[in-house]
Amino acid sequence: MEKQLAVNRNNWNERTPVHAASAFYDVASFKKGRITLNHIERREVGDVSRKTLLHLQCHFGMDTISWSRLGAKATGVDFSDAAIDLARVLNNEVGANARFIRSNVYDLPEVLNEEFDVVFTSIGVLSWLPDLDKWASVIHCFLRTGGAFHILDKHPLMGMLRESETGDIRPASNYFSHERFFEGNSPTYTDGQPIASPTYEWQHSLGDIVTALAKAGLTIQYLHEFSVSAYRVFPCMTKHHDGWWRFPKHNHSFPQLFSIKAVK
Repeated sequence: MEKQLAVNRNNWNERTPVHAASAFYDVASFKKGRITLNHIERREVGDVSRKTLLHLQCHFGMDTISWSRLGAKATGVDFSDAAIDLARVLNNEVGANARFIRSNVYDLPEVLNEEFDVVFTSIGVLSWLPDLDKWASVIHCFLRTGGAFHILDKHPLMGMLRESETGDIRPASNYFSHERFFEGNSPTYTDGQPIASPTYEWQHSLGDIVTALAKAGLTIQYLHEFSVSAYRVFPCMTKHHDGWWRFPKHNHSFPQLFSIKAVK
């Protein structure tokens, strides 16, 4: 696992300046006060005023700072040195009071000893984690009794689909497969240059995710599925006026995002 995480950390160090310069992240409007959290995240997490919130895999911190702007005492964690360095710069520039820690999820109990009202993670996170049981145990460790874990992420089904030359969406891999290695010079999900370094990614079924949280001792309060995407997963998808991406046909046939709330 250490080898794969080191490869991925290098990849995200390379991604960070590309993402920060992209129209997708639109850092300029964020600096002017834009809240980057989408309406699903804000609705499901709810009012965070005066709550402590731990944001796992926070990238360069815009969502963490957004929670801070909404009243949370927010802590963001990411394994990328470049991302955490930029998050701290942004935090200071906009006058927010979020805290940022450089650590991978699995090692976090070695560097942080606190409990939180909310543990949050969102969109594009689970495919970078090889061990969901250990991930869930870390979440349980950092939640106070009565605290809630919230996740919104790409639906596992989307990881096995591919778009054909004719624009059809078809299964192209095993839903129950696990580790995958991707060569470098791959496009990122934002606009900007391809990323030269390789990555390891992991496919987890919805059953794997729910079971890991339950085994860790968390009570699942809901599992929701959504027929919208937060970014353009396939070339045929189009962005609608509400900011979500959709397939041009049979969109409601595909679960594209899922969310879970689990309580300690």
